[in-house]
Amino acid sequence: MPSIVMLLASIGVLSLFCQWLAWRVRMPAILFLLAGGLAAGPVLGWLDPQPLFGDLLFPVISLAVAVILFEGSLTLRYQEIRDHGKMVRNLIPVGSAVTCLIGTLAARWALEVSWEVALLFGAISIVTGPTVIVPLLRSVRPTAKLANILRWEGIIIDPVGALLAVLVFEGIVSWGQGNVFGHSLFIFAKTLAVGFLIGAVAGYLNGIALRRHLLPQYLHNAGTLTFMLGVYALSNELAHESGLLTVTVMGIWMANMKQVPIDSILEFKESLSVLLISGLFIILAARVEFDAMAALGWDMVIVLAALILLARPASVFLAAIGTTLNWREKLFLSWVAPRGIVAAAVSALFAYQLQKLGYESAGALVPLVFMLIITTVTLQSLTARPIARLLKVAEPADYGYLIIGANQMARKIAAALQKHEVPVTLTDTNWENVRQARMDNLQVYFGNPVSEHATTHLDFTGLGNLLVISPYKQLNTQATYHFLDWFGKNNVFSLSEGDQDQQAARHQTAEKVQRTRGLFGGVSYAKLASLASQGYVVKTTQLSEAFSYDDFETQYERQALLLFVIDNRGRIQPVTGALEKKPGKDWTLISLIPPQPPKERKEKDVDSESAV
Repeated sequence: MPSIVMLLASIGVLSLFCQWLAWRVRMPAILFLLAGGLAAGPVLGWLDPQPLFGDLLFPVISLAVAVILFEGSLTLRYQEIRDHGKMVRNLIPVGSAVTCLIGTLAARWALEVSWEVALLFGAISIVTGPTVIVPLLRSVRPTAKLANILRWEGIIIDPVGALLAVLVFEGIVSWGQGNVFGHSLFIFAKTLAVGFLIGAVAGYLNGIALRRHLLPQYLHNAGTLTFMLGVYALSNELAHESGLLTVTVMGIWMANMKQVPIDSILEFKESLSVLLISGLFIILAARVEFDAMAALGWDMVIVLAALILLARPASVFLAAIGTTLNWREKLFLSWVAPRGIVAAAVSALFAYQLQKLGYESAGALVPLVFMLIITTVTLQSLTARPIARLLKVAEPADYGYLIIGANQMARKIAAALQKHEVPVTLTDTNWENVRQARMDNLQVYFGNPVSEHATTHLDFTGLGNLLVISPYKQLNTQATYHFLDWFGKNNVFSLSEGDQDQQAARHQTAEKVQRTRGLFGGVSYAKLASLASQGYVVKTTQLSEAFSYDDFETQYERQALLLFVIDNRGRIQPVTGALEKKPGKDWTLISLIPPQPPKERKEKDVDSESAV
């Protein structure tokens, strides 16, 4: 029998392997974490969490669930609900109500569980979440409209669904503790009052401490996490099982306070989730018993079919009333609704608590929720892409560009690409650059492009290439390595890092060196900035029989810097070195030219160029 230290370390190693495997195959990590837990637990019998953790098992799980709900609630900004279209605003209340109702009735009638357990299952089953939606969208690549609907539904429904599940659970617990209706109602009201009051006060105080810099910067993350756990414990002492509601309210309050720096806290969660949340799901899956799944029998299939084939389509078609979605788009949205992390986490904790209160049928909750997760993630990951193509709602190709940097030169290049209907998104950590890009009507993301926040919130629809046009060398290197595996080595392009960095080239990979030396003829960012300061402008030139590529070079005495070429089939490529094929007629050139061409062009050719 392995030692306790070996088992604990093995959980961490297994969770890391599952995360890596999910990243390599572009699928939600939860699927591999659950599979790893099932393999380590009921299949091989290697991991049994109950004797390993003893009495600490469910206190540890409850604290981990509190962290998950707090992090999810930190992303729920009211402004985002208002800003992402009628369909998203409708899906949250309508979809939640319809899914909860059908899930409750299906579980009650098919599995004959108690009404309390059925209602809790219905509430848990509404949660999708960005951790399962974003990887699926990345592989399916639906149209931008559908991708945004699904992505924002997942982001918003995560904390909303968790809050609903917590409220239902608190109601069940208060009812179970009360001998009469009035007493139960009093306990439930007390739980709600404690949860909302302490959560709001704690969120306000923590927000004030962060906004007024009452804590040093290095304590923002650890201090917020520790304070949240302390508030969770205090709330549970004042009102039984009110802590989850408290931390959810606390996170929502902080997310909607003005000028509270929570971005660093969300980034801190990324590292925490790999260690804490990944390990948690392996532990939860290891506790699942195949006998319990088998005991549900074919009745479980009825419940799953009701949620997938009835609840989701009904939610989508009702929510779509009054929108511009066509029937193909509605059908695609009706198929895609994989369940995620929150559902797995809260089901295990709530089932344990309900069993302690005497609800024998609560034992069916965990295997049922886990089967819902496994079925929806697996089935929809395998079929969503073919269905998107069949319904003609998939993007034809990812030919757009993600540009690292929103500086002056990057904005000019983005505007030139956008003029040719090429999808472009810029990203920068400099707010002034981001502000200017928005004023230029360019799509831009403010933040670190390699962060988990960017993975969730940055819209990658139509983007299949990377251009690194930034002065931040460390970020450039991180972004290049990050997106090499994402977009592929043939679609990642970076400027030269300059003469000083060429000496360190031997420390880089061959792919990185090749990209660094190739883009725009091997120029560095310093060179581009220098040309911009000299008044060079980005221009688009249409070649023709009357004005050939040789005429173009003669016109500017070979001082023009060629950036992109668009061939006669409309295919656009960045110039990475010597041209493999000489541009012919009907080709388009995007280049950086001097402010005053050395030679004036003939009058008949003036209209062949347009300045950006």
